[in-house]
Amino acid sequence: MLEPLVASGELPPLAERLPSKPRQDLPQRATWQNGAYGGTLRMLDRGGRDARAFVVFGYARLMTWNEDLVLVPDILLRVDVEEEKRFTLHLRPGHRWSDGARFTSEDFRFWWEDIANNPELSPRGLPRSLLVEGEAPAVSFPAADQVRFVWTKPNREFLPALAATSPAWIYRPAHYLKRYHPRYHPIEELEQEAQAEGLPNWAARFERLDRPYGLNNPERPSLQPWRLESGGGASGRWHGVRNPYFHRIDSQGRQLPYIDRLLLTKAAAQLIAARTAAGESDLQAHGLTFKHLPVLRGQEQKAGYETNLWPIGRGAQMALYPNLTTKDEAWRALLRERDARRALSLAVDRDEINQVVYAGQALGGNNGLLPESPLYREDERYAWAAHDPAEANRLLDGLGLSQRDARGYRLWPNGQRMVLVIEFGDIDPAESDVLQIVQRNFGDIGIETLITSRGRSVFRQRVRAGETVMSLFYGLANGVASRNMSPAELAPTSTRQNNWPAWGRYAESGGRSGEAPDLPAAESLMEHYRAWRTARTSQQQSEAWHAMLAIHAEEVFSIGLVAGVLQPVAVRKNLRNVPKEGAYLFEPGAYFGRYRPDTFWFEQ
Repeated sequence: MLEPLVASGELPPLAERLPSKPRQDLPQRATWQNGAYGGTLRMLDRGGRDARAFVVFGYARLMTWNEDLVLVPDILLRVDVEEEKRFTLHLRPGHRWSDGARFTSEDFRFWWEDIANNPELSPRGLPRSLLVEGEAPAVSFPAADQVRFVWTKPNREFLPALAATSPAWIYRPAHYLKRYHPRYHPIEELEQEAQAEGLPNWAARFERLDRPYGLNNPERPSLQPWRLESGGGASGRWHGVRNPYFHRIDSQGRQLPYIDRLLLTKAAAQLIAARTAAGESDLQAHGLTFKHLPVLRGQEQKAGYETNLWPIGRGAQMALYPNLTTKDEAWRALLRERDARRALSLAVDRDEINQVVYAGQALGGNNGLLPESPLYREDERYAWAAHDPAEANRLLDGLGLSQRDARGYRLWPNGQRMVLVIEFGDIDPAESDVLQIVQRNFGDIGIETLITSRGRSVFRQRVRAGETVMSLFYGLANGVASRNMSPAELAPTSTRQNNWPAWGRYAESGGRSGEAPDLPAAESLMEHYRAWRTARTSQQQSEAWHAMLAIHAEEVFSIGLVAGVLQPVAVRKNLRNVPKEGAYLFEPGAYFGRYRPDTFWFEQ
């Protein structure tokens, strides 16, 4: 598709579009093969206001996790690391943005000086991955193709953060964005332009134009395999087109990606399976669940696709999160009791959930690591996870909750019935089925349980505000972790953690808001997390991981239900280089990303 543009002089020839040292390492699986150019890949999305699915799918990052979950350079040519404190990033000479402008250390300098250290654009300060015990790095730019980050202590989180699905974006297209920054353009004009667009100030306009992950601006240059061409608004469609300056090539020296265009179409969550079965998607996993398998398999021949099953790599497909920082004082005090959390876990019949909802194909146990992880320990996965309502009753009685009403429900010390509300956000069609079993299980130990659906956005707001007492959500994003992957999920580090959002806010804000963790086990998790971040040896990294996993197994800070659920992956029959078997996980690896979608191709 680029030949006419080269012939007309609109684009330079390939040799001038590629870096002098393009990336050429390719998947080593036996079924992988060099492909043919052309075609439009169609996908369905559950909604949203942007095309971030393109950024996830493309998975071009400074560093990436490859198919074997090994951290390798991608946009970067290489990284020189000294004592885990001094990182020199080497760019690929001649690398260009999608509009042909050079990608250089100036793009990093612009981000560091004009965005990261500008309080109007970065009111929360630097990303956590760039702070080591509160210390910011010393950043320098020795050459056009070199950037250096230096800390006085080791920073083990830096390189994994560059490879994350939603990474630390430590560079920006300076040549494009300077026009909208007051350091390079009169602020009076910028403010007038912002107001004309209905925005409060220049910073709001800058932020809208510069969303490297929440992709919504077709004019913004990109380093991804496909750039956003158009879409959004009432159309419900996003169009992506190949980046003519993409930095990867195949074994024959041909520029990737093979596929010309992407088409992302919004669809109601409840209709994605039906529309996939009708042949409206060429590669679909998002929005499909194990529950949809009969529908998908029944239409394969007619619609021209096949359905593969990939195990989901989360620590739990679903987990219950007791909120230790809830505003409900009675439940807050109770849920901070370890025996209460253990009792609730023992009450759950995970085998029934597995058989009834997942046809016996799932794995029971806690919200922890999976057997595929090199850090896995079986005793941690099954600690306090057997179905033992007798022991659950004994633990609750021991907490002074032995009094019950005429219907057998437990009473608070003031004589009022205990009522537990479990909220969920409509993220999975199986939620209601799972929670009905949990509701009955908790009733068997005398706890009246109500189930409430909030819708995802309202659900997230209530969690962050401390309004939930217990919630149902996905488990650990990374159930196959190795020692060099961040254990941040295990410590109170984020408001997105349903079991302690106020503690997470404290960490995110650097202590400016939220609540400081005041439970000894939670404080210990933060200490071990800091130890992992500043570890000098691999052994110290492993020790920190195991210490955190052991605490979670004993403390039951979340109640895992089942894991290893199979994810349906519908693949157009003539779409090549998509693995028949894979692991489906958001982090690390960006779902399909680590399997190199830039090398997927259509056989004509």
